[in-house]
Amino acid sequence: MTYRIGFLLWPELTQLDMTGPAQVLSKMPGAELHFVWKSTAPVPSDCGLPLAPTTTFADCPPLDMICVPGGVGVAPIMRDAEVLDWLRTQAAGASLITSVCTGSLILAAAGLLDGYRAGCHWAAGEQLALFGATFVRERVVIDRNRITAGGVTSGIDFAFRIIAQLHGRDVAEAIALALEYDPAPMGGGTPATARPEILAQVQAGMAERLARREADVAAIAAEQGRI
Repeated sequence: MTYRIGFLLWPELTQLDMTGPAQVLSKMPGAELHFVWKSTAPVPSDCGLPLAPTTTFADCPPLDMICVPGGVGVAPIMRDAEVLDWLRTQAAGASLITSVCTGSLILAAAGLLDGYRAGCHWAAGEQLALFGATFVRERVVIDRNRITAGGVTSGIDFAFRIIAQLHGRDVAEAIALALEYDPAPMGGGTPATARPEILAQVQAGMAERLARREADVAAIAAEQGRI
């Protein structure tokens, strides 16, 4: 049975937020992947890799699962009425509504996370509260039919959790073995596990950019009458 999965593409998204789960989910039985944007012209990602949409909002079939990747510059997408309307329309018939990293802020701006627990990148998650969602500092957060991942690399774990939920652990583990997914990180990948001096260094490097995003997201929440 075909299971249609649609990934929202948008300019300057973090490509691994999308390509990580897409690679895993493409191996799921029955999966039919769609990469969706306003046109089929290549969309630039934040690392310079162009991404080619396979369909447009107008031509995209009804989806069983929506996945919204994140990126640093989410504010314009959170304000894009065409994007938000498409998400709401597709969400009405989808069985799973999902995101990776700051993609959850886009879902939240569309009103699709009101009253839900949700994941996000550690540096942006607290802003979900402005849109009625509760930030959870977990790699994958499941709340009813909303499945939201933390930052960037968590999108791979997220995809395996979806496969296990839909097809069972054996299928998920078989795909993990075929892809040789057996991570052995050096540690320090979250604020809780990072060395204090590394955390301070990263926070300082991100401070200006995060301040701009926080101001933008707060302004969007105000525009929607949420604060």
